[in-house]
Amino acid sequence: MTDVDHLVIVGASVAGLRAVEGARKTGYAGRISLIGAEEHLPYDRPPLSKTYLTDEQPQPTFYRTEEAMREQLGVDLFLGQPATGLDVAEQVVHTGATEHRYDALVIATGSTARTMPEVGTLGGVLTLRTLDDARVLRAGLDRATRLVVVGGGFIGSEIASAGRARGLPVTIVEALPTPLVRAIGEQMGAACAALHQRNGTQLMCGVPVDRLEGDGHVERVILSDGAVLEADLVVVGTGADPATGWLGDSGLRLDNGIVCDETLWTGAPGVYAAGDVARWVNPTFDRLMRLEHWTSAGDQGRHAGQSAVDPQARKPFSGAPYFWSDWYDANIRFIGIPSDEVQVVIGSTDDGSFLSLYREGDTVVGAFAINQPRHLMKFRPLIAGRASWAEALEFGRERASA
Repeated sequence: MTDVDHLVIVGASVAGLRAVEGARKTGYAGRISLIGAEEHLPYDRPPLSKTYLTDEQPQPTFYRTEEAMREQLGVDLFLGQPATGLDVAEQVVHTGATEHRYDALVIATGSTARTMPEVGTLGGVLTLRTLDDARVLRAGLDRATRLVVVGGGFIGSEIASAGRARGLPVTIVEALPTPLVRAIGEQMGAACAALHQRNGTQLMCGVPVDRLEGDGHVERVILSDGAVLEADLVVVGTGADPATGWLGDSGLRLDNGIVCDETLWTGAPGVYAAGDVARWVNPTFDRLMRLEHWTSAGDQGRHAGQSAVDPQARKPFSGAPYFWSDWYDANIRFIGIPSDEVQVVIGSTDDGSFLSLYREGDTVVGAFAINQPRHLMKFRPLIAGRASWAEALEFGRERASA
């Protein structure tokens, strides 16, 4: 079936683990090496900004034990060894002075949290991306008296929610006039802003942070309009960048991630990418996309692993992106892509429980819901299948009366 004797996967993430599983599912019996920058086995990231910050005794969720990884999946583990370079001509991954030669390679290194360059050595200024970050943040929340979150996106909002659950005064500072406008549009972003207001979180939009001040430890946040916010804990949640720094001399095309074709192939012999680090042509929407969603990372990883060991069976990876978030008592879900045209078809934004659809031309391209998870998932096949707007509206009316 394949000439691949050694599959190397860089990134001990959900995408990396699913790449292992995908390869084995094809019947591939060759060697698999999994390289990870962190010392941890692959673990579930979504709870890190949710229950891990609020549960009395949180425990990280590791997908498989080390024994299962080695014995059941036949994986050679190289954890705590960040990749430092890639030579696609020689088909070698470098981790410091160590070389890992491959016949096929899946890159699943994910992304890294953005921070504020002016922070320097100021204490009490954190980001959240890894399990170790979550442990530090949880300890910080235990000691904090006032929390400021820089960035009103999903991660920042989940952290703010965790702070409020602990009874902390919380302020979110968002540089844009409306939070999440790029992810879900202005109208739905405003609906999310209302969640913060109803739950006692102060939301300040359209005013960037100018600087942080403090004597060794952060004490205040100074905004661009001169406003001063007292804080002894600041969490920067302004997004993440694809972890491609180690690929600068690789020859791969890098542009907001590793640019891939519709099959997740990078163009280099035997090299595929998956998860946050991959920017691929999604045939469903006929455009380049880079997603930072747990579901997409797992699905892409499985797809890339299968293609890497059986390239003759390679096929496009398509579908409608899907993600969820939990703030306060609200469950938030989104499928597809946003657009300027949006219409509420179930419930009402006034009562905080609704479902809205996004339109592009005569096609439904997305759906967003707060506290309507059962209804939302029914729209996924319509969006993935590029259903007409009229069909989506009719389906919405049927669901509303069900």
